[in-house]
Amino acid sequence: MGNDEEQPEKAARRRRAERLLGNLLPDQTRDESGDGWGERADSRDEELKREVPPHHGD
Repeated sequence: MGNDEEQPEKAARRRRAERLLGNLLPDQTRDESGDGWGERADSRDEELKREVPPHHGD
């Protein structure tokens, strides 16, 4: 009964929300990429320079 009437109404609301808000969700989330898992494209030298202990100085 009411279910048939609700479907077109829900679809219309969804279309209106998409039109007003645009696509809020990214195509790829951060955890689906190497960056999300801590993998970086820079060299091992850059990583070692970043990870220098404080007592080693600059």
